[in-house]
Amino acid sequence: MGKKLLNILKYALLLAFSGALMVYAVKDQDLSRIGHYLREANYGWMGLTMLLSVLGYFSRTYRWKMQLDAAGQRTTFWQVYHAMMVGYLANLVLPRMGEVIRCSVLRRSSGVPVQVAVGTVITERVIDVLVLLALLGSTLLLDFHKFWAFAVDKLLGGTARVDALARNRTPLLWAAVIAVVLLLIVGYTLFRNLERLRQNKLFNRLMVFLKGLLAGIFSIRQLENKWSFLFHSFFTWLVYFLMDYLAFFAFHETYTLGMRAGLAVLTFGAFGMAAPVSGGIGTFHLLVQSILLVFGVSPEAGIAYALVVHGSQTILVVIMGGISFLISMLQTGRRAKAGLLTTDPDELSVAYADER
Repeated sequence: MGKKLLNILKYALLLAFSGALMVYAVKDQDLSRIGHYLREANYGWMGLTMLLSVLGYFSRTYRWKMQLDAAGQRTTFWQVYHAMMVGYLANLVLPRMGEVIRCSVLRRSSGVPVQVAVGTVITERVIDVLVLLALLGSTLLLDFHKFWAFAVDKLLGGTARVDALARNRTPLLWAAVIAVVLLLIVGYTLFRNLERLRQNKLFNRLMVFLKGLLAGIFSIRQLENKWSFLFHSFFTWLVYFLMDYLAFFAFHETYTLGMRAGLAVLTFGAFGMAAPVSGGIGTFHLLVQSILLVFGVSPEAGIAYALVVHGSQTILVVIMGGISFLISMLQTGRRAKAGLLTTDPDELSVAYADER
C-alpha cells in the first residue's frame, strides 16, 4: 500500500510540474492572441503531418521487429506494432513506463520474454540518444550566433554581465577546481567501498542495467540486414523533422521559417518529449516556444504552434494506441484460452526496476 501511494504521489507531482510549466509558458501573454492563432491555423497541414507520423510508427515497428528477429524471437509485424502503440499510449499517463508496458504486452500477445524485449528497447534508446546528440551539435553549429545571442540576453543577463565574467575569471577557475576535487573524492570513495557496493541491491541493479545496455548495443551485430535497419533509423527521424517543418506552414508567423528552424524545433522538442513527464506535456511546449523565440516568433505564436503540434500527435496516439490496446487484449485472451500464456512476475519486476 505504501509503495502504491508513493507511485501515485510521484505521478501527481509530475503532472503538477507539467501544469506549472504550461502556466509559465503562457504567463504574461495575450491569451486572445493565442486563441486567434489557434483559430486561424491551417489544420490541413496537421492532417499531413499525422499521415507522416503513421508512416513513422510503421517504420519504427519494422525496425523493432528486426531487432527481435536478431535476438531469435520471431513474431509478426502487427503484434510488434500493437505492443509499441500501447506503450506510447501508456506514456501519456505513466511517464517512462511505456517501454516496460509494451514489452509486457508483447510477451502476452506473442510470448517474447520481457527481458529480451527490454534489451532491444535499450538498443533503440541508445541509437536515439546518439542521433539526438548529433542533431543537437548540428543545430548549435548551424545557428551558433543566434543561440549565443539568445543565451547572453535571456540566460546570462546581457552582454555587460558576460563581459564582467570574462574580465574576472577567478570565480570560474575556482568552480572548475572545486568540481575536479569533488570528482576525485567521489571516485576515490567509490573505489575504496567497491566491495560494500557490490552487496547493495541498487548498485547491483545498476550494474545489471549497464550490462544489458552493452548487450543491447552489440546485439545489432546479429541483424540480418543492417542497411535496412539504418534506413529505418534514418527514415524515422526524417519523418519527425518533416512533421515539425511542415507544421510551420499552418501558421502565418512561422510560414517563412526554414529548415534550420525545423531542425532546432525537432532537436529541442525531442528533449522535451524525453523528459520524465506525462507525454512531454509542458516541457515540449516550453522548449519549442523558447526555440521559436530565437528565430523571431512571438511567444503567443510559439505556444500556439506547440499546442497544435503536440495536440495532433496526442490525438493520433490515443486513437491508434486505443485500437491497438483492444486488439492486444483479444490476442491475449486467445493465447490464454489456448494455454499459451504463462506468467513470470519476476521478469516484469526486474524490467520495472531497470526502467526506473
